[in-house]
Amino acid sequence: MNFIFISLDTLRADRLGAYGYKKPTSPYIDKIASEGVLFEKAYAADIPTEVAHTGIFTGKVGLTTGVVSHGSELNSLPKSVQWLPSLLKNAGYTTAAVDNLYQLKEWFARGYRHYMNSSGSKRWIDGKTINELATSWLSTKGDEPFFLFLHYWDPHTPYLPPEKYIPSFYDQEKNPYDPSNRSMDEAYNSAAYPFFKYHHYDMLGSVTDAEYMNALYDAEVRYLDDRLRELDEELERLGLAEDTMLVLFGDHGESLTEHDIYWDHCGLYDATVNVPLIIRWPNRIAGGRRVPGLVQQVDLMPTLLEAAGIQIPDDLDGKSLWPAINGQASGTHDRVFLSECAWQAARGVTDGNYKLIVTYDSGPFKRPPRELYDLKSDPGETINLAELMPELADELQLLIDEWVQGKLAGREDPMQKQLEVGLPFRKRIETILGQYGLSWDEWWNDPIRGKFDDAVERKQRALEEQQR
Repeated sequence: MNFIFISLDTLRADRLGAYGYKKPTSPYIDKIASEGVLFEKAYAADIPTEVAHTGIFTGKVGLTTGVVSHGSELNSLPKSVQWLPSLLKNAGYTTAAVDNLYQLKEWFARGYRHYMNSSGSKRWIDGKTINELATSWLSTKGDEPFFLFLHYWDPHTPYLPPEKYIPSFYDQEKNPYDPSNRSMDEAYNSAAYPFFKYHHYDMLGSVTDAEYMNALYDAEVRYLDDRLRELDEELERLGLAEDTMLVLFGDHGESLTEHDIYWDHCGLYDATVNVPLIIRWPNRIAGGRRVPGLVQQVDLMPTLLEAAGIQIPDDLDGKSLWPAINGQASGTHDRVFLSECAWQAARGVTDGNYKLIVTYDSGPFKRPPRELYDLKSDPGETINLAELMPELADELQLLIDEWVQGKLAGREDPMQKQLEVGLPFRKRIETILGQYGLSWDEWWNDPIRGKFDDAVERKQRALEEQQR
């Protein structure tokens, strides 16, 4: 048998038809879901990209590996930690990847006989490039069973879908640059704006309509859907589809203005941590199955090892999905613990009914110390119940604290270690501010903070006054 393991970077679960979305973003992904099993409550225990993928390929959460942040110089992964591609390679699989995570950390290239770097001259990686490299390799791979990892980035910022995809999601009678539309003001006035100005907004022009930004995201998802269709058609042409387990997963989702997060993937809200997970394996998995219970990304490694007949290491945090796939269980976990340490530092826990988020450093955001949400009555997580239900909040916080201490087993908390040197994404903003003579405190504490360009202009005027 073969495995094609596909990371759909920044793909939000509830933006897919199979997860209930009404706009036509995902006709082909929905088809794949109808031919296999869909997990309704799959969670990314650690976000964003670097920590999520580390968990996926080790079967261990960040507190176990020590990798809890993204873009941090403190992150390291010992070579003694077992790695999914390495285990498959040792078992006789030809292992290959079309990916660029190696540029983040060296361990993402471990275990591959063939590693095809998908990066080009631009940070935005087109799904066509992924398909070209993947299909070229598939056509010459030989007869050995294989594991192929593909990493698609299309829904990630900057949102630059081909023009023909946009009309399906945005009224062409509207002008996304209409100066009378002020719906983008909060995004342009946010503390994180200096970073996104250069990595997102400048590539799109002076957009004034927030709905246009959301439409661009949807268009990117539909573009990705077409690329997956092309890949699947190539599998059929090569005669590989029947004997290949196809695994589609999101590493994290995307906030589309919710919780004052503007087209980015931070915050332990379901928009970012409830990810799509779909598995198709013809003649082995019945089509149309839906798993309603809690599962998490670290469950993927033991699931693939079991399918390949490889012994599952006994020290994994993940559990095999096969009982849930076969209808013998509703999920793999009674609760899922959550963590982030990039823009902000926070931990959380959910049992599928309630979620508690505890924030230790809010970074460029304004967050209460604790947030408690009733996910059944308030799926958008808009009503914080922490002060109204303090006993439940205390109970859930105790669970988080006990879980952390249990995982650490006396080791230093890597999140606290990161906080001592500063959050990585704050440093990114500080670097940009420094280019204009601004400090973090000047920017964050400015009582009339508005657009970044206005702040730069005010700073320049103040400097000119000092020089006179």
